Amino acid sequence: MTHPLANPIQSRRDFFTSGASGLGALALASMLRDDGLLAGEASFRAPHFAPKAKNCIYFFMEGGPSQMDLFDPKPKLNELDGQPLPPSVLEKAQFAFIQKDQARLMGSPRTFQKYGECGMVLSDLLPHLSTCVDDIAMVRSMYCDQFNHLPGQLLMLSGSPLRGWPTLGSWLNYGLGNASRDLPGYVVLTTLGRGLPGGAASWSSGFLPTNYAGSLFRSHGSPVLNLETPDGITPAMQRRSVETINSLNQRRWEKSGHPEIAARIKNYELAYRMQSAAPELIDLSGESQATREAYGLDRSERDPSDKAGFQSSFARNCLLARRLVERGTRFVTLFLSTWDQHSNLDSELAKNTLISDQPVAALLKDLKERGLLDETLVVWGGEFGRTPLGENRSGFKTVTGRDHHPNSFSLWMAGGGIKGGQTIGQTDEVGWGVVEDPVHIHDLHATILHLFGLNHKELTYRFQGRDFRLTDVHGEVVRKLLA
Repeated sequence: MTHPLANPIQSRRDFFTSGASGLGALALASMLRDDGLLAGEASFRAPHFAPKAKNCIYFFMEGGPSQMDLFDPKPKLNELDGQPLPPSVLEKAQFAFIQKDQARLMGSPRTFQKYGECGMVLSDLLPHLSTCVDDIAMVRSMYCDQFNHLPGQLLMLSGSPLRGWPTLGSWLNYGLGNASRDLPGYVVLTTLGRGLPGGAASWSSGFLPTNYAGSLFRSHGSPVLNLETPDGITPAMQRRSVETINSLNQRRWEKSGHPEIAARIKNYELAYRMQSAAPELIDLSGESQATREAYGLDRSERDPSDKAGFQSSFARNCLLARRLVERGTRFVTLFLSTWDQHSNLDSELAKNTLISDQPVAALLKDLKERGLLDETLVVWGGEFGRTPLGENRSGFKTVTGRDHHPNSFSLWMAGGGIKGGQTIGQTDEVGWGVVEDPVHIHDLHATILHLFGLNHKELTYRFQGRDFRLTDVHGEVVRKLLA
């Protein structure tokens, strides 16, 4: 039987039906010459000033980790356990689920101690991270104005609580270009106990061209599908198919000048190159046994309670993140879900930290040993924190969790121009609100862009007659964070 692609004379419908069936069939030949369609668009763009960071690994802890059980101890909260908030505070408060008339303060069962030369205080749930504190800047004074997950996560990831805005990784790749010819500039890795409320909006390019969107790697099996050549397809067939697609796209682009046509061509080119680069990237067999043990790649196999394999999944993603930044990927987001403990806080938080603490610390140490931490910014945090009040949701007989709390929460950063070994900001004696050095999400974004040599007020994109930016009309660089 003659393969359809062996006959170059086909209808347009037949051509696309046979030639557009996945990454492998679409992007297999030398798609764009270096002097081709987008030769005028540089792979690298000049920053506004000298950058400290080249890459970013962002740990997004979906759901809102409990800061007073991990990073911000409150002895007074334990003393006042079971007491109500003052009416003057309570009447102005907004909650997702707490019933105000019965709300009571809830202390933490965790123990805290100082670690490292800097004396940073951490919970007993973080024994591995405690060995890295001299490289970490802890921000205890984060706050935002969203107390539900979807708008809160979108605000943290894109600077807007609404869908349709570019995420941080998209802005960085738009501003600086992709440092890798063969891999995406923005990769998303997930370990999800539940879905993300924002879905693909969590790594969307919004109104920026789609080649700046995050590339989602699979969490099970091979991270990237369709890397191998389909059976029965020869290199000549592949070249003829892709060159025809390229020709059609180029004609369309020359006629319309639409940025999405250019983005499509860029994506085809990247997909072709990934066929050579991605197999080596995702092959972890060359990693030493010591590295595998440090990250905990095989922990799920040794823990019968981890039936979903979250421990190994997250560890693999941490190791992939290191391999990605080694190969030039500018921005990697690792999602871990969920930290949304409305009940069973103590046991569920322990599960979360069991999954994440060891591989996160291993990644920090690995980056440092390889000389990559100085140029790789690492960020760890969620969309908001948890209330110092126990959640007394209607229908529950006991109070075992905490509600959403945007008024104050904690986040830490390391590497990439960050001054480690310090704790910035302070909350009040029960952790209700920020009392020193408040840091809004817009300030965080302004600081991250600054570390990459970008002025957040000058990094703009014109859309629908207006110049948009990540920080909208807000944000100030947090100078205390800078080395």
